[in-house]
Amino acid sequence: MKQVIQSLKTGVTEVASIPSPGASRGHLLIHTSRTLISAGTERMLVEFGRANLLEKARLQPEKVRMAMDKMRTDGVQSTLQAMRNKLDQPLPLGYCNVGVVAEVGVGVSGFAVGDRVASNGPHAEVVNVPVNLCTILPDGVSDEAASFTMLGAIALQGIRLAQPTLGEAVAVVGLGLIGLLTVQLLRAHGCRVLGADFDPARLALARRFGAETVDLGAGQDPIAAAEAFSRGRGMDAVLVTAATKSNDPMHQAALMSRRRGRIVLVGVTGLQLARDDFYKKELSFQVSCSYGPGRYNSLYEEKGLDYPLEYVRWTEQRNFEAVLDMMADGRLDPRSLISHRFALDNAADAYALISSVEPSLGIVLEYPGLTETAAARTVELAPSFAPSMAAGMQAPAVSFIGAGNYAGAVLISAFKEAGATLRTVASKGGVTGMHAGRKFGFAQTTTDIGTIISDPETNAVVVATRHDSHAHFLLQALASKKSVFVEKPLCVTMDELDEITALYAELVESGQSPRVMVGFNRRFAPQVQKIKALLSSVREPKSFVMTVNAGAIPASHWTQDPKVGGGRILGEVCHFLDLLRFLADAPVTSWHVTPMKASTADTATIQLAFADGSIGAVHYFSNGSRSFPKERLEVFAAGRVLQLDNYRRLTGYGWPGFKSMNLWRQDKGQKACAAAFMRCLAQGLAAPISFDEILEVSRLAILVSKA
Repeated sequence: MKQVIQSLKTGVTEVASIPSPGASRGHLLIHTSRTLISAGTERMLVEFGRANLLEKARLQPEKVRMAMDKMRTDGVQSTLQAMRNKLDQPLPLGYCNVGVVAEVGVGVSGFAVGDRVASNGPHAEVVNVPVNLCTILPDGVSDEAASFTMLGAIALQGIRLAQPTLGEAVAVVGLGLIGLLTVQLLRAHGCRVLGADFDPARLALARRFGAETVDLGAGQDPIAAAEAFSRGRGMDAVLVTAATKSNDPMHQAALMSRRRGRIVLVGVTGLQLARDDFYKKELSFQVSCSYGPGRYNSLYEEKGLDYPLEYVRWTEQRNFEAVLDMMADGRLDPRSLISHRFALDNAADAYALISSVEPSLGIVLEYPGLTETAAARTVELAPSFAPSMAAGMQAPAVSFIGAGNYAGAVLISAFKEAGATLRTVASKGGVTGMHAGRKFGFAQTTTDIGTIISDPETNAVVVATRHDSHAHFLLQALASKKSVFVEKPLCVTMDELDEITALYAELVESGQSPRVMVGFNRRFAPQVQKIKALLSSVREPKSFVMTVNAGAIPASHWTQDPKVGGGRILGEVCHFLDLLRFLADAPVTSWHVTPMKASTADTATIQLAFADGSIGAVHYFSNGSRSFPKERLEVFAAGRVLQLDNYRRLTGYGWPGFKSMNLWRQDKGQKACAAAFMRCLAQGLAAPISFDEILEVSRLAILVSKA
């Protein structure tokens, strides 16, 4: 299928060939007929992409602060590489989609194949959208008109926050698409409306919809106009729908308002507010959030859990319905806002238009219609990488399930450098897989995992998806007689661990030699290998202290979800349990967890005892400063101490012949980990980490996370 994507690095917009998605649980698979370009939002994205690195930094000062903190702890090169990887990700454009339901996902009710629907899907021929972000179109509303549903819901949510009543005087500052939709909805609500803008054509449309106007481009005074329009009382409410860096709209909104008036920001403006403007009039100010209640709530949007109607009358989906009802009975006329129409293949011209000085308003993309086939879920690429291995060694063909941030920034390049033949890369939506496929030289990209599992040319599968799917894909790959590299953790439940153990034993009994590897890369880091070598001469027990300054992440993040990510204690602490198990070189005999009582279970101390008498502690803290090293390992043994900071600086105290081992850039062992796995495949060796040890650490991680 074809999809519109944009490079955050260069700002280039292209219509790319992407594997079609499948219908996920709780989602609708939609064949697109029309989409609308949201000029304000999408122009900002294009302009950001075209900006140079310094301009991007100026536009995102909070990201600069984060980069400076990372630079101090991880080093300049690692930080710059992380920034480049972030900017290298393609961005799917668009969120105003109309089409026909092609497939109904498991768990979805109220929709059927063939329904015409509006959704917040991107500019793509096929989209997979959560059910709560979709709504059925009334018969009298055309696909073209319905493409304005999302913008109409944004306008409607701003109005709901302003709470206008019949006969009130309301100003709309900024008459772009959302501003003009806001004018129409306010007029339908029985309000007197004053619109302000610089564009004469948009002012004319506002007057056509029943508003009086202020021509800012002609120098008309919005304060005086509001005074006259409100009969000297001041505006009851002001909705700011402008998109500008200037602080003027907010200042003018305050001066236009009556005492105890309401101001709602729907657009994007400067927010250097003058206290006196708001203080003397006791003005209310609120920022509107997109389509309404439910927006950015993963439980509502991704998992389909609706708010009870009796408690939340208007959710984002119900706002979609209300907007379409207004279109159906003629009180909302979006067709008059269309200035241009482009075929999907010419989408780049549409984006050139919104970035030019040529006047435009509503720009609709038209789709040719698509007959979906199973083959559309896989796209053949032109491999650009010819792997090289040592003489007499054959480069194994490796396929990736998952092409997210970590896979794209670290894992795939590590396997490529280790000499893998990159066969297929799979991703859920198709965009990240396509980008990884083209960047690293995969033979093909797909959204159908079965393509990888059944592929006779794939020797090994790398699983780099969300944690709750690791066991599922591992079991499928093992059953298909493929070697498997699983990015940690191995699995998230004891039942999954038991199932993996049973299948592995069954394969061994049948005479096979399955190779399972977990991405416990810390043990392969060069400085950790040095620590291991130094400890090899120590016969007495050792003491280990692993301090992880993990940093806080929101409770809503998927890694914090016990069912999806397993929680951070399972998903991340397993790394450090494995590290101490590797250095102690002895099984764990007992453990104890002391968690900190907090809103999220991601701050705890885990104490370990090993069979050789060694002891260890993993301090995993989310409540520290980013300027402190993220990972610090201390080893006490035989009257000597080793200290490792962030896999850059290793210092020895009291070690004969060893004082330090420092690196120019951070090395957590990811490349060495992938290379070790590739060697075992190419040479027919056992997996670099014994399966028994993987099971021991995985079982311990699950138990620790439940304590």
